[in-house]
Amino acid sequence: MSWSEVYPWREPDPGGPVIRQVYEQVRAAIHDGALKPGGRLPSSRDLAQRLGVARASVVAAYDQLLAEGYAEGRQGSGTYVSGDLSGVVDVRPAPAPAPPSDAAEAELGFGPLSPASQTFSNGRTLMDARALDAWSKSTRRALRHLDPVHFGYSEAAGDARLRAAVADYLRAARGVVCAPDQVILTSGAQQATDLALRTLLRRGDEVWLEDPGYAPTWHAAERAGAAAVPVPVDRHGLVVQAGIDRAPRARACFVTPSHQFPYGVAMSMARRLELAAWARSAGAWVIEDDYAAEFRYAGAPLPSLQGLDGGERVVYVGTFNKSIFPGIRLGYIVAPRELVAPLSAMRRLTDRQPPTITQAITLDFMESGQFAAHIRRRRLAYRAQRDALAEALERRLGHLLAVDVPPQGMHLIAYLKDGRSDVDVEARALDHGVTARAISPLFHDETPRRGLLLGFTGFPVSAMAPGVARLAAVLEA
Repeated sequence: MSWSEVYPWREPDPGGPVIRQVYEQVRAAIHDGALKPGGRLPSSRDLAQRLGVARASVVAAYDQLLAEGYAEGRQGSGTYVSGDLSGVVDVRPAPAPAPPSDAAEAELGFGPLSPASQTFSNGRTLMDARALDAWSKSTRRALRHLDPVHFGYSEAAGDARLRAAVADYLRAARGVVCAPDQVILTSGAQQATDLALRTLLRRGDEVWLEDPGYAPTWHAAERAGAAAVPVPVDRHGLVVQAGIDRAPRARACFVTPSHQFPYGVAMSMARRLELAAWARSAGAWVIEDDYAAEFRYAGAPLPSLQGLDGGERVVYVGTFNKSIFPGIRLGYIVAPRELVAPLSAMRRLTDRQPPTITQAITLDFMESGQFAAHIRRRRLAYRAQRDALAEALERRLGHLLAVDVPPQGMHLIAYLKDGRSDVDVEARALDHGVTARAISPLFHDETPRRGLLLGFTGFPVSAMAPGVARLAAVLEA
């Protein structure tokens, strides 16, 4: 008895395309292993009779299988499954997929993604109607003028025009010292940091990391084979002397000087100069993550550390994912001259190139003046959202929380006064529609503090009081 006589053929659904259904049944038999490479397919006449369809439909289905490499014809003999299916299918049984692991995500420093309804999730942004309309117009213009580059591969470092626009913006807004060819576009600050760490560090190299600090950066350094050196942070930012005492010959330092994560403090000018001096004397590199620099709500904008150093020892990292919206997946590195080639090569190896359409839209958004206007409006709106959140926390939960209101950034911290576990609060808050990230897991050698990291940029002023009321239901239970 042949396989075609026992295989569970099904008559096509009369409501669907017959040719497609026949094709999918034969292809499924190949994928299932019911028909092995080199095996003969039933004749078109026999299969048509078994399925109750026109012979022409089976012939058309076979033609599709021939075109895709699943089958091959042998003159005078019939149609056979291709003898080599390696290019179209793996005929070995696929292993059962492993279930998603929240524990694995948490180990890498990533909490579970919060749904849009979860108030106070960090890193979210808001686009007002003017920005959305401008972005839509930029999208339409970019699509109307599709360049041939969109249909092939392009430069790993990104479109030269957008790199020039980014360089112009950073020179004017952040005091960054750079030329367009020093800009390398990435999918965001996280990829930029990962590229920098893997390019700069050899296995066993020491790297200073902020303590407390951003957990994914710690794991990226460890996976690059580096020896992480925890360096404490105080109200003036990274304690440079502590880093020198612990690892004077470290290869690199990662720092968030404009808005330290998670504390939210800005690195003082004295500390910035001290860090730059150490890097020059030690021949070390500084990775400056300037992820939220656009959003300073009091006082003059702080200059970039890269600008103070002159761009010699600092790898500058920035992102549009915070200044526009996370889904854009576009960030950048400004590399010292000697690192442009190795960082570009690493970028090419890991992700080949940034998406060309996204680059074209972003370029239009910047050149039309809409990006700068959006930042000005967001700075005012985010300040109002920060103040509304701080006021609601003080009024409703001042007896339980000490609120630290930062002059910049996208989140604030509310410290727990009663010594309870911030990890437990985080878990229970999620069930009440609130994302309140515990900060204690972000500490390494330093004594952990217990507090809740609350993002305010992704939620309108009207959402703050109701969100705090839900948090109060957790803390006062």
